[in-house]
Amino acid sequence: MVMAIVLRENGGAETLRFERVEVGTPGPDEVRLRHTAIGVNFHDVYVRTGLYKTLTLPGIPGLDAVGVVESVGSQVQHLKPGDRVAYITPAYGAYAEERLIAANKVFALPSEIDDRTAAGTLVRGLTVWMLLSKVHPVQHKEVYLVHAAAGGVGRLLCQWAAHLGARVIGTAGSEEKAAIALRSGCSEAILYRHENFAQRVRELTQGHGVDAAFDSVGKDTFAGSLECLAVRGHLVNFGQSSGAVEPFAVSRLAAKSNTLSRPILFHYIEDPVERDAMAARVFAALRAGVIVADAGAQFPLRDAAQAHRALEARATTGSTILVP
Repeated sequence: MVMAIVLRENGGAETLRFERVEVGTPGPDEVRLRHTAIGVNFHDVYVRTGLYKTLTLPGIPGLDAVGVVESVGSQVQHLKPGDRVAYITPAYGAYAEERLIAANKVFALPSEIDDRTAAGTLVRGLTVWMLLSKVHPVQHKEVYLVHAAAGGVGRLLCQWAAHLGARVIGTAGSEEKAAIALRSGCSEAILYRHENFAQRVRELTQGHGVDAAFDSVGKDTFAGSLECLAVRGHLVNFGQSSGAVEPFAVSRLAAKSNTLSRPILFHYIEDPVERDAMAARVFAALRAGVIVADAGAQFPLRDAAQAHRALEARATTGSTILVP
């Protein structure tokens, strides 16, 4: 028996309960992992509240973690006990001290990447590389708008895009977070609570607008993000921390021949070969200092509810992790 966070009904952070669960022995194609660091993402909040109904209840939430292989199934050849590995899986189950998982879902960690850095960076780094290489391949001197520029994904997105030659305009909710955005590669940081960000973007771009808007906020920013786009600009809505975007007429995109994407990371890492190649780019960017890890807040696994409250209150910067 091990301890895990179990979600039995959707609702507030108090629905995350610290309980004993049975893990068992790995099947032929599985491994048993002992977690050392667990990622906390807004996706987990959506699952907890019921906005995403993708976890069968009762269930253990959590998409990604880092750990050590404890035992392997009879058919597993590429892993052995003691190996340090990471994983991302839509099957959930990461909010636990130990777990079973399909062996083809985990991959080895480079020795120079520590566990907490990996847990706090991998999903976010993969998301950013998906956005900048596959969803909207970055072009030198393009102008981008990045919402939540001081957040876990936002910081890395600004850093990597600026490194690749884009001009990045970020939005932030406080002077402190605006300073983080500027240190993360933004040429300008807009305090969205104090000024109309769409109007300010038009001013900063001399009326041209941005070539791409990366919007993880959703409902509260979608219309303004669309307004910010240049002719043939691309709105990438990859999250909805403020709620789901309401239905709208597709014909609205025709005014400036705009495009709209709603990517999901899992669809880009289903193939283990593509996933491993993307992870290698993230690890290389970390080693080269192109992106800089920020573990941010750390909470004991038993305090997962507290971690969720901090995330929802926008009280965190960088990445949030749980430590068993």
